[in-house]
Amino acid sequence: MATKKKATVSKASPKKTPSGQASKSSSVKAAGAKKTAPKKAQKAAGKKAVVKAAPEKAPKATVAPKAKAKPASKTKVAPKATPAPKASGATKPKSTPKPKPTKAPPASVARALAELDDDLDVDELHHEEAEEASRDKSDGPLRAYEPPKAPPRPLSAQAAAIIASDAPLPLVQEQGALMLGSSVTSAVQAARVLHELVDHKPELVVSLAEKFARGLTSKHKRVVQASADALPAIARIAPAKVARHLELLKSSYEPAILDGRDGLVRTFAALCTASVAYQKRLEPSLTTALERADGKTLLRWSRIVLPALKGEPHARARGVVEARLYRIPRAIAQQIADFLKIKLRVRY
Repeated sequence: MATKKKATVSKASPKKTPSGQASKSSSVKAAGAKKTAPKKAQKAAGKKAVVKAAPEKAPKATVAPKAKAKPASKTKVAPKATPAPKASGATKPKSTPKPKPTKAPPASVARALAELDDDLDVDELHHEEAEEASRDKSDGPLRAYEPPKAPPRPLSAQAAAIIASDAPLPLVQEQGALMLGSSVTSAVQAARVLHELVDHKPELVVSLAEKFARGLTSKHKRVVQASADALPAIARIAPAKVARHLELLKSSYEPAILDGRDGLVRTFAALCTASVAYQKRLEPSLTTALERADGKTLLRWSRIVLPALKGEPHARARGVVEARLYRIPRAIAQQIADFLKIKLRVRY
């Protein structure tokens, strides 16, 4: 029994020898060396990988695709002003050269220049600015020219008595008969009284339209002047009263003096202004008057006739006036051109 126990004890716990301890420690060291060897190798490989990976460039970042630009709005953005480049160095301002004194031209040259100035058209130089301004004027309707009105004549005692009377028409008819009478003194006195009535109360003389139509060809200038001022006033108040005597008025143009013709033109213009129906009947007479008038009279009549006409009669009368601008003095032609809003051509 004892031997068996010993045997088991010997098997369970073997004796440790120094050689056994040495062999055991060497095996442990070898195992540890095997375990640490791969760790060192891994560390060394890691260091080399880091050293090799350091010089390599990082891959470029992928740029996202650009979104489609929206259409630009209609409002334009003003471009930014580029700043002026700075000067590299301060430069001194250059001194401006002093103008040399001009010498007077010789006497012969001055004489030649004076003769050249005399040949130039002085009117053209003075009206150059007016002609340039006339280019921008619009072709609108012409406005009737209104000459400055003279103060009305003072009423005589006889004219004041007619206006103040309760029945003035018989007294007016009496003055009309005296105006066309054979007595020179009575005709002139009656014409003066009727002229005052025309200025102050023209409606009183409407019934004398026929007598005034005959008075345009009178031998007495005072009667002609009174008739020439009375007929346009009556045509504005009662155009039908004057239109009844159109044939007499048209036939009176040739024998009448300048004052009578001026009254006829004003009467015809007043009738055309009152109604377009009179234009066709009066256009030939007005065109003839514009064709035969002198420069000053054409200036006056063109301002009266052209605004009164409309349509084709106006165009034909305007053509007559424009055709005569180069056959009358330039100073008068320039005034007519300004009224018509046109530019005159240069005369050679």
